[in-house]
Amino acid sequence: MAATPLSDSLKALDPNNPQYASSVVDALLAAAVAAGASDVHVHPIEDGLDVRWRVDGVLHPVATLPRRGAPNVVARLKVLAELLTYKTDSPQEGRIRREPGKVEMRLSTFPTLHGEKAVVRLFAGPGRFLVPDDLGLPEEVRVALSGLLDETTGAIVLAGPAGSGKTTTIYACLRELARRTEGRRSLATLEDPIEAALDGVSQSQVDVAAGLTLEAGLRALLRQDPEVVAVGEIRDRATAETTLQAALTGHLTLTTFHAGSACEVVGRLLDMGIEPYAIRSGLRAVIALRLVRKLCPACSVAVDDPAGFLGLAVHSARTARGCPQCGGSGFAGRIVLAEMLPPLDDELGRAVLARADVRRLETIAVESGMTTRWARARAAVEEGRTSPAEVRRVLGMTDR
Repeated sequence: MAATPLSDSLKALDPNNPQYASSVVDALLAAAVAAGASDVHVHPIEDGLDVRWRVDGVLHPVATLPRRGAPNVVARLKVLAELLTYKTDSPQEGRIRREPGKVEMRLSTFPTLHGEKAVVRLFAGPGRFLVPDDLGLPEEVRVALSGLLDETTGAIVLAGPAGSGKTTTIYACLRELARRTEGRRSLATLEDPIEAALDGVSQSQVDVAAGLTLEAGLRALLRQDPEVVAVGEIRDRATAETTLQAALTGHLTLTTFHAGSACEVVGRLLDMGIEPYAIRSGLRAVIALRLVRKLCPACSVAVDDPAGFLGLAVHSARTARGCPQCGGSGFAGRIVLAEMLPPLDDELGRAVLARADVRRLETIAVESGMTTRWARARAAVEEGRTSPAEVRRVLGMTDR
């Protein structure tokens, strides 16, 4: 692993110093914030701690710390998150308390062969991604989503894998709703866990040990006279049924769902046993999100044979090279590939009622005007904003 300024500064610290762990953690978290990292992985290995962080969706090596003092580094993180330092044989989660205006952080620990692994999740810093207009969504998706926030019923589902911007988008929507309504609408959330504090929103967190599951908590929350409800994630049939019931009974509901595409959300709900009429009537919108890295404009180079590059059918393309300006990665920032399911009316609605499979639903959706994630990816490649290899990394090798 090539040395970095942070790596050199961490190696210069003395593991025998009582302040070693505090110095390592302070320097690491400050550098992660400065680098725009979304996650910091502190992984125990046989001879020390392997430290990596995720920038623009990709893990990068940062430093290797000596074994002496390694447990104290993880213990220091646990102290900051108010976790039990003596409890090392089972997972723990907690929020790292920060001064107001600082980047929100959350710590997760997990026992491994050589000791506890710690992962710190860093959320968007102050002033970033505050409202939907900040998210970089395609214009027609942004306009449609903005209009949907004025609705009084129906479910808005954000879909995609982990790290695709689902929660960030819901938080932006809630901030926009709080701004627009100025306290005239009751906004409430049930999350697992709460990732950031939102002004003007009543936020609650799942606590399974206390009996506050997503399903039970959502049913109780609906008796609190909310007008807008945000549910952290649909994970099972019971939560899906309660969420759609809320959407059908006078609540604007926002939630997330782990699915590969907008149509896959409908397919997965049908597979869960949700009644087709509830899906057709309850879903106001489904937006699937993916994030791909944006090519560095200073060093990207044209591809000689774009049509045959990784099998992506494009007329022109550029690829990453790397320069000092982008830290050698060839990329700088990310762009959103979003697809939005058309309203479940007419033929698409009939297909849902007929329990059509995902491929059939997607065919009808495209015929009804949906721009797929693949179509947006090809456009981004031809515009020189990202590379074919990056598209394949994020979307996979199968283009149906």
